[in-house]
Amino acid sequence: MSGSGALLPDRHPTGDFFVCDIFDALPKTDMGSMEHPMFSLSTRPDRRILNYEHNGVEITVTPSVRGLATIHDKDILIFCISQLMAAINAGRTVSRVLHLKAHDLLVATNRETSGDGYKRLREAFERLAGTRITTNIVTGEKETTTGFGLIESWEIVRHTRAGRMASVSVKLSDWLFRAVLAKSVLTLSRDYFRLRKPLERRIYELARKHCGRQPEWRISVEVLLKKSGSASPRRVFRKMIRDMIAADHLPDYEMTEEPGDLIRFSRRGQVVEGPDKPILPPQALEEARAMAPGRDVYALEADWLAYWAASGRPQIRNPQRAFLGYVAKRVAGRD
Repeated sequence: MSGSGALLPDRHPTGDFFVCDIFDALPKTDMGSMEHPMFSLSTRPDRRILNYEHNGVEITVTPSVRGLATIHDKDILIFCISQLMAAINAGRTVSRVLHLKAHDLLVATNRETSGDGYKRLREAFERLAGTRITTNIVTGEKETTTGFGLIESWEIVRHTRAGRMASVSVKLSDWLFRAVLAKSVLTLSRDYFRLRKPLERRIYELARKHCGRQPEWRISVEVLLKKSGSASPRRVFRKMIRDMIAADHLPDYEMTEEPGDLIRFSRRGQVVEGPDKPILPPQALEEARAMAPGRDVYALEADWLAYWAASGRPQIRNPQRAFLGYVAKRVAGRD
């Protein structure tokens, strides 16, 4: 991946980093926070009231005195969801209340474990609890217009001798927990946490949401600006997108500018075409979804095709059986 110097360093390459799959928390539909903006992209306290409407989805985000929750604060929710999904997939009972080790959270999200790192973590909890969302986004196949905090409450359960939080209790909103129970989640690249700029993280989310279903995705700069939640003028936003294209360090996806003021996203090394490409029947994806709850079956299909291509494109007599065998190994290995 070129331009890797623009990424944050991998601060915990060999340590006890969180090894469970890390999932995003909201639906695989057009109505989740991967598609619609709910977090501020500002690096300074943002006390605007944000209003957003697109294709029937309405969102109002109201800050507390500490400002709106930021896209970097979302790391906490990603960690919480990954914990819950790991428990659900293991058959354990889950609840809205999670008991977390602060150090594990910092390491899993590639944050510094210094005193300043713990201080910023506490500030993130305060913004998440203080930011209020009013929306009609569907979670768990249930549409309600409701207001809630991104987290309902949090509490430091135990301090270290130095006075830092050692463990913390977090209560998620019912709206968010409902999305988890419905397994409406997508896996993120761990390199997501190495992206420095808020806009890069937001653009990655959008690419992940759409390219998980197809090898490539095109969107106009105007609509991308709206969906990103950026407050920048269009000309400034377009320049930032062009800078991202030149840097080319977005995990998993390549960006290309096309005529008509369009941006094309494509999966890195995953697009497999040709007359000998194995074709899966629809029931193969349905069986894969049952075998791997919570996984993106379209991404699994793309990974399988890439594996097939890298293996020399051998002839496959029964693509469905071969694909489901691949899925079974992925599930067993929990990769």
